[in-house]
Amino acid sequence: MNIRIEKQPQDVLIQLQNQDQLIELPALWLRERVQEPDQVDQKTAQRLFNPHLLDCDLSITEAHCEEKSVFVSFSDGHQARFELDFLQRQALSFNSGIPETKAWIASDELNVKFDWLALKQDHSLFIDSVESFLSYGYLILHNTPTAPDSILKIAEHYGHIRDTNFGRYFQVYSKPNPNDLAYTPHAIGPHTDNPYRDPVPGIQLLHCLKNQTDGGYSTLADGLSIVETLRQQDPLSYKLLTETVVRFRFFDSDTELVSFHPLIEKDALGNVLGIHYSPRLDDLPLLPSAQLKQYQAARKKLGEMLEDSYFEKKFKLSSGELMMFDNNRILHGRTKFDPQQGERHLQGCYIDRDAPKSIYRIAKKLH
Repeated sequence: MNIRIEKQPQDVLIQLQNQDQLIELPALWLRERVQEPDQVDQKTAQRLFNPHLLDCDLSITEAHCEEKSVFVSFSDGHQARFELDFLQRQALSFNSGIPETKAWIASDELNVKFDWLALKQDHSLFIDSVESFLSYGYLILHNTPTAPDSILKIAEHYGHIRDTNFGRYFQVYSKPNPNDLAYTPHAIGPHTDNPYRDPVPGIQLLHCLKNQTDGGYSTLADGLSIVETLRQQDPLSYKLLTETVVRFRFFDSDTELVSFHPLIEKDALGNVLGIHYSPRLDDLPLLPSAQLKQYQAARKKLGEMLEDSYFEKKFKLSSGELMMFDNNRILHGRTKFDPQQGERHLQGCYIDRDAPKSIYRIAKKLH
């Protein structure tokens, strides 16, 4: 990595060379990142000044390199020294510091299964499980305890538990007077949990305590793989599903929750975040007839792809197995089962999706 400094009539131009790319480092950008003790608190690393109030015409008056750093003087009188490694990290900060996501289809063999007892004793194995989760969007743990609240101890290894109106954790079995299809023996197609919330729960855990029926298979499909296939095969449908906003609603005697999302949602950087999809909880938007037909065709195609065996993995969770998945990226479902045949009892809970990312970043900084 090299720094190029060029004296100009009104300013000094500083550029960072990253491989074959030259990146300009403007005066305002550099001034905001000064690290001197009178500018940044040395314990919290938070600024002691407000960079929003800097002069729009701030300039660099002088700059020169000193070994692996660059010394800069600014037009407001401040002088600063920047480590070149620091500038490179800052210039490339949109690299999130987490593993690259790896889209998958049903036939792919993935490294997502881990022994809970082993990773509790081996921190490096635990970080391996976090890395696999961030790459593939889900993982499966076996050898987990099956006490009534064991899911909470497991969840707390990966993040902070998020309470909802269903409680700190919830039971998944057939019961009378259900307020959600999850509490029935019916088949449930691929869906996003709680798409009516804002924000939607980021990560879901489902822990199998008993599964004594022939049915009740779990299904998972990778939304990223499906969305990319749709984008390539049918750009119009992709466009409609990313731009058309849909209402999602849940209600029972105690709660009414409503939120608005497109079925395919992107993050602030334009990357596909995942899918908001739950045919039992969304409403077809009121659009002109011709536009509505186009949207319905797009929605229908997405629904067919989600249930296509090319994309959808199907497997049976056994007692002591737990699956954890990114609720924004991974669509999950279940085949029907007969509650008279034997007991099927799972427990579920949610954690926010940023915690595993933080765990991974911290672990990599320590190496």
